Amino acid sequence: MDEFLPESIVKLRDLTRELTEAEISPRAAQVDKNACWPQHSMYTLADAGLLGLHVPKRFGGHEQGLLALAVIGETIANGCSSSALCYAMHCVGTAVITAKATPYHEDKYLKPIADNQHITTLALSELGTGAHFYVPQTKLQLQENEFIVNGKKQFVTNGNHANSYVISTVASSQKAEEGDFSCLMVDQGSEGIIWDEPWQGFGMRGNSSRAMQLNNVHVPTENLLGEEGDQIWYTFEVVAPYFLIAMAGTYIGLAQSALDIATNHIKNRHYSHSGETLADVPTLQYRLAEMHIALQKSRGLLYRAAYMGDIGDNQATKMILMAKADAADLAVNICNEAMTCCGGSAYRENSDLTRLLRDARAGHIMSPTTDLLKIWCGRLLLDLPLI
Repeated sequence: MDEFLPESIVKLRDLTRELTEAEISPRAAQVDKNACWPQHSMYTLADAGLLGLHVPKRFGGHEQGLLALAVIGETIANGCSSSALCYAMHCVGTAVITAKATPYHEDKYLKPIADNQHITTLALSELGTGAHFYVPQTKLQLQENEFIVNGKKQFVTNGNHANSYVISTVASSQKAEEGDFSCLMVDQGSEGIIWDEPWQGFGMRGNSSRAMQLNNVHVPTENLLGEEGDQIWYTFEVVAPYFLIAMAGTYIGLAQSALDIATNHIKNRHYSHSGETLADVPTLQYRLAEMHIALQKSRGLLYRAAYMGDIGDNQATKMILMAKADAADLAVNICNEAMTCCGGSAYRENSDLTRLLRDARAGHIMSPTTDLLKIWCGRLLLDLPLI
C-alpha cells in the first residue's frame, strides 16, 4: 500500500524493516522463551533515531502521527510482537506528553526522547478497575510545591526499564468533582516506587509487564500533564487513539508473520511418495486466499482509520475502535488458520506459530478489550455517549 503512504513514512518503514530483519526478528524466540524485556530491540530502534516518532521536529523528532505509528508498529511486529508492544507503549506515552507539553516537559522529556536517550511508557491500569482503565483509584495529594502519590498500577509495559511513566490518579483538588482524574509524570528511581516481579503471561512474554507500587512518591507539581482533572481528555483524545492504532498495527504485523510462515510452508512442503507440494492442494489454495483477503481488508481499515485520526475527521473514533477490534480478531483467526495449514510442524511446543498464536490472544484481553471496543462502537453508531 505504498501508494497511499507519504514518502516520509515509507522511509521510516523501510529503515524499520531493515532493523527488524537484521536485529529484532532473530531474537524474537529467545525473548519469548526467557520472558525477557527486548532491550536489544529498544536500543536498536533508539540508535536508529526512532524513539522520537511523535516528538515535534523543532526538538529533533519526526513529528509523525497515527498513520506512521500503525505502519512502524506493524513492521516491528512482523519480526517480534513483544518488541512492537514495548515500542508502541513508548510512543503512546510520548504522544501524551506532547499533547499539552509545557517548556518544562519539553526540556525534561521530549528533547531527551528526540535524542533517543529516554524511554517512557503508560501506567494506567489498576487491579480494582480492571478493563475500565480510565477510572483510576491511585490517590494524589498536593503538599506545598509537590504531589504525593499513593496507589498501585498493574500491567505496566516496560516496567522498571523505562525512564519515566505516565500515570493516572484521582484529582488532588478539594474542589474536584467525582470523576475528575489527573495525569502526571513519575520518574524512574523515585523514592517510594516498588516493582513486583514481571508478570508471566501466556503470550507477549517480553513486555516486562509489572505491578508498580507507589508509596508516598513525591513528584514535582511541574510533572502534572495539562490541568488537574484532564485525565479523561487525555484518555480519549490521546491515549485511546494512539494506543488502539499502535495495537492494531502490532496485531496486523503479527498476522502477516503467521501468513508468511503458512505461505512458505505450503510452497515448500513436498510429499515424498508423489513429489507434489501442498501448493497443489485446492483446499489449501482456498484457505491461503481467504487469509490474504482478510489481512488486506484489515490493513486497509487500519490505515484509513489512522489517516482519519490524523486529519481530525469526526468519524475517526468509530473507525479507530473498529480497526483495533478487527485486528485482534484477525490475528487469532490467521494464526489458527496458519497452524491448520502447517499441520504437525506448527503444532508443537515453541514453534514460531505457537508463539504467534499465544501473542495474538493478548489482543482480546488487553484493555480496552475487544468486547468493550465493539460495545463502544455500537453506542457511537446509535448516537449514544461512549461511556
